[in-house]
Amino acid sequence: MNPLRGREPHFHAAARCARLAALPLLAAMMFSPAGAQLSRSGTLLEGIVAVVNDGVVLKSELDRELAAVRASIRAQGLRSPPSNVLRTQVLERLVLREIQTQRAGRMGIEISDEQVNQALEFVARQNAVPLSELPEALAEQGLDYAQYREELRSQMILDTLRQRDVVARVFLNPREVDDFLRGAEGEESANREYGVSHILIGVPLNATAGQREAARERAGKLRERVLGGENFAELAIAYSEAQNALQGGSLGWRKRNALPTAFVAHVTQLEPGGLAELITTGSGVHLVRLDGVRGGEPIIKEQWEVRHILLQPNEIRDSDATRRELDELRAQIAAGESFSAMARAYSADPGSASEGGMLGWVSPEDLDPAFAAGVAELQDGEISAPIRSSFGWHIAQRSGVRMQDVSDEVRRQRAALALRERKVQEETQLWLQRLRAEAFVEYKQ
Repeated sequence: MNPLRGREPHFHAAARCARLAALPLLAAMMFSPAGAQLSRSGTLLEGIVAVVNDGVVLKSELDRELAAVRASIRAQGLRSPPSNVLRTQVLERLVLREIQTQRAGRMGIEISDEQVNQALEFVARQNAVPLSELPEALAEQGLDYAQYREELRSQMILDTLRQRDVVARVFLNPREVDDFLRGAEGEESANREYGVSHILIGVPLNATAGQREAARERAGKLRERVLGGENFAELAIAYSEAQNALQGGSLGWRKRNALPTAFVAHVTQLEPGGLAELITTGSGVHLVRLDGVRGGEPIIKEQWEVRHILLQPNEIRDSDATRRELDELRAQIAAGESFSAMARAYSADPGSASEGGMLGWVSPEDLDPAFAAGVAELQDGEISAPIRSSFGWHIAQRSGVRMQDVSDEVRRQRAALALRERKVQEETQLWLQRLRAEAFVEYKQ
């Protein structure tokens, strides 16, 4: 176990949910658990707007979500669509959320209080607010802390469901990364990003030719309205069936390889502000706009050439004894013993021990933070005092410092992450369509 941190992404459910951390946007995520309340006489105290399998969506939920979405739209400086159109959009999303919640319940997915606490701590850190002051910060925005806590738990449950149903089933073959990097897309700088928005007119999974043609006609009319000067984001809010519709259809800034596969050839040929021709996928018909392009510069990072010896406490040797042993090894090296030979003989890091303790050229951010902090204080050739990291105790020697163009390395890492995310996004949309198609839904107008 060496001090290099793992390169694979780790998506902890609490951390993912804590992306809600931008507190002004939290209101848009508000919802409450379904379940009608009855009086003692059995009279319904609250209206139902949709029956979803064996559950319901309540009018109070819809009203609360509508208010939050309208506030979010105003905060974006957009004009809200007609009330009946927005109501349809929001209600459909609540229905889809209820379908997912029911599936999570059947699968036995639960989120503990401890997991919720971790997510709340992350939210507080992201907003530079002490956890103890988070309830007050939420209250200033009209949000009830107890309700927010349970809504965060619900969102974490849905994230876990998506992780199991979709993310865990998506695999990326290293050859796919190689092929991508060798292909036309790989010729482009890894740093270039595209701001993209889209409107999806969905079709059923087993759509007829007539249904697909009708969707294309609807998308074509929306395209004409955009070309005629209407606001793209407002039309997305009103008509898009994509999951980001209520964000004005924005996909945000993405690398080329993180764009939906079907969008790439179109988007890269557009000028900022341009509209692509209609794009048909398994999900439906897409109207895509390029909002902007940025980046493209090389990535230059400081790197260190480092070698180390790792010793780990065990049942025989506690932490203090481990440190003392490292002090003795350091003294022997200072007296003329070979660092490489000592690493081969004593280091508990099998990956580097056979190489005389060499980690090679590494960037500080790729190292365990405590280990990196200790190495940063060294002069070239100096051997450190024992450094304690999450892996154990180390002595380290830094033999050089350089500024290195790591564009190719970063390019490969980002390509792998983006290609996987592309697959996840595409599969998520199809998964949601399947869940919706299999559910019984009855609207109560």
